[in-house]
Amino acid sequence: MKKKTKVWVWIIVAVVAVALIAILLSDVFDGQKVGFTEILRQLKNENVKGIYLDGYVWEATLKDGSTIIAEGAPSLYDYADFSKFCEEYSIKFEEIAITFKDPNAGSIWASILPFLGIGVVALIFFLIMRSASGANNAAMNIGKNKAHMQNNLRVRFSDVAGAEEEKEELQEVVEFLKSPKRFANLGAKIPSGVLLVGPPGTGKTLFAKAVAGEAGVPFFSVSGSDFVEMYVGVGAKRVRDLFEMAKKNQPCIIFIDEIDAVGRRRGAGLGGGHDEREQTLNQILVQMDGFEDSEGIIIMAATNRADILDPALLRPGRFDRQIHVNLPDVKGREQILKVHARNKPMSPDVNFKTVARITAGFSGAELANLLNEAAILAARKNKATIGNLELYDAINKVLMGPQKKSRVVTESDKRCTAYHEAGHAVLACLCEHCDPVHEVSIIPRGRAAGYTMTRPETDDNDVSYNKLVDNICMSLGGRVAEELVIQDVTTGASADIQHVSEIARRMVTQWGMSKKLGLVAYDSDQPVFMGMEYGNQSRGGYSQQTAASIDAEVRALVAKAHKRATKLLKDNRSILDNMARVLVEKNTIYTEEVALLMKGASYKEVIAEMEKTEGEHNANPFARATKEDKEHVIVDETTAVDTAEKANESVDNKPEDKTEE
Repeated sequence: MKKKTKVWVWIIVAVVAVALIAILLSDVFDGQKVGFTEILRQLKNENVKGIYLDGYVWEATLKDGSTIIAEGAPSLYDYADFSKFCEEYSIKFEEIAITFKDPNAGSIWASILPFLGIGVVALIFFLIMRSASGANNAAMNIGKNKAHMQNNLRVRFSDVAGAEEEKEELQEVVEFLKSPKRFANLGAKIPSGVLLVGPPGTGKTLFAKAVAGEAGVPFFSVSGSDFVEMYVGVGAKRVRDLFEMAKKNQPCIIFIDEIDAVGRRRGAGLGGGHDEREQTLNQILVQMDGFEDSEGIIIMAATNRADILDPALLRPGRFDRQIHVNLPDVKGREQILKVHARNKPMSPDVNFKTVARITAGFSGAELANLLNEAAILAARKNKATIGNLELYDAINKVLMGPQKKSRVVTESDKRCTAYHEAGHAVLACLCEHCDPVHEVSIIPRGRAAGYTMTRPETDDNDVSYNKLVDNICMSLGGRVAEELVIQDVTTGASADIQHVSEIARRMVTQWGMSKKLGLVAYDSDQPVFMGMEYGNQSRGGYSQQTAASIDAEVRALVAKAHKRATKLLKDNRSILDNMARVLVEKNTIYTEEVALLMKGASYKEVIAEMEKTEGEHNANPFARATKEDKEHVIVDETTAVDTAEKANESVDNKPEDKTEE
């Protein structure tokens, strides 16, 4: 699409063109400019061969061939005038060739220039009017909706895997769009609005497309932020325009992505009822269930923050059906992997069931990214198919970033990191309720200096008190190992401390796991709205004494876990030393090596065993991953906030928290 030239550019071009034409077409005198007295002196000296008189401009040609020009000379128009002038100044002019400009002879350019000027002015006026017309059209179109209409979508329910219950819920919408009379004859009314709620990447938009594709109806897609503009009333007009377009294409589906951008709870700000976003929301409410009939139009929307939506938007008659699209379980992950592997050449020995077991907590988008990263790794190695090694490396890359084997690490840092990770791994094995250790490494990955990876054996949604306490103890293993062996502490435990502090505080303030404070919630995941909280500061608050008690309970939980971790590592110091020694030698150990070390094997025996099975692991790294489900990562570096958040998900994996992620 060509970029439009601005009007002022055309105006400048036109003015310059007129000026150039005027200069080029004007009479040009070629010669040296002098005063009139100089020409008069040359005439008296009889040094002038010819002279051209053009009003007040005289052009004299001297006998040496040069030319001089004088402006402001006497205006002479015929031979008699020039003769009288010469007699007055006693000038001999008989041998001078005298030429006069005919005052009645007009220049052709003098005739053309007026018309040319009128044409330029008309052109400039036309450009200005066209620009004004374009601005008016743009102003008129600013209220036009930005929805994209799609027909004959090829997405089907078969393209959406890992959410069978969600498909059943949406199948009713498809059946209504295909045969609405069947429902009308029974007096049934299909939900006019379907709200898809779930964490990012779980396939909410894909579900909406699949419904339109299965039903074979037009699909209008728009983002919530597309309604809101800086001009008052534009959002409401766009909503009206969208529904008018949809009524002309009934039956159809309107899909509003990220509806929380425009559907937030009213009264949450201090701007009053004249807020542009609230006017847009009011128009949506009226269009969905007002005086005008919108039967035949299904409104679908997606959000991961259903808790902040306006209650009027969620009442029956509007978004009266909410479908929670949760993270897939192990069976769902296997199905999603197979869907995304359709167009990829996979190695025959790849087992998606095994891959699904160690990717718990992954969304559909993350699983698609996992296979894409594996394909990139295989292409980098010039392989024809994607194998187990690429999938395993892709999982670690997605979770923690790429390995940085070339990073220069000092011996002191390497030893410190080895003891730090060994402390995590030993306590994970000693604490009864911790997940089994899958991998321990001191190779830098992403922003992490090292990591200890564990995975749970089941997909439990609820986490017990004992498991939380053991998790805190295991997380402190790195710092305690530094205190015992290095006799100093480093910044490497920053993410561990943040992780531990968050778990302990939520145990006290949200989960009622403090005997001293009892079954009272002192904190909430609900967002704070300034307008609703203004003037009601006591809502959800507590006294300073209670705050001090909360802090004391959090410190007590962490201190107790620290004391327990110190005792366990002191009692198993030989295991800690052997594991750290193996890590320094081999950089990475897995489930089998950890088990051998916990049984009391020396570091030499473990290294010898690793050298025997090293080729087997390189051929199929999933051979060790025979237990179930998800990987929990503890990353030890101050800046590793994102990976620490990933680790928190394994602890706080309540269903409602996952939905609001």
